[in-house]
Amino acid sequence: MISIKPIATVKNSIDAPQDDYWGSVISDIVLEDEIPDETLIGLSSFSHVTVIFYMHKVIDEKICLGARHPRNNSNIEPVGILSQRGKNRINKIGVTDCSIVNVSGNTLRVKGLDAINGSLVVDIKPVFKQFLVDKEAVTQPVWVDSVMSDYFNV
Repeated sequence: MISIKPIATVKNSIDAPQDDYWGSVISDIVLEDEIPDETLIGLSSFSHVTVIFYMHKVIDEKICLGARHPRNNSNIEPVGILSQRGKNRINKIGVTDCSIVNVSGNTLRVKGLDAINGSLVVDIKPVFKQFLVDKEAVTQPVWVDSVMSDYFNV
């Protein structure tokens, strides 16, 4: 059994899951009371963080254990949920790299986080260049470009 304790809560204007237009969303990641502000010291010297969060509004009955059409687009062949980045995941875990706007007290403000208001954050990591994959070295199916075309648009 795994026990994961949330460290923060996302505060933003998005109250329901959405598929696109996350690029301009500003979110405050507010630490839980028992997590000291000192845990954020040094983050302001980075440009980006990876945020790992729990997608609390995913309905259990909609969790996908098999293959499905990405974005429910029947023009795309079904692929397994682990071959997609859809929200109806087995463990409801989201992982997103986003830009740091600022750090103040117990709050990390970020831009481009695709978590809705009230999502629980289970970890935050600074983005190190050494962990980034060369985009030119990444291969992916053609359908990914079409389903992601507006994801981070504003």
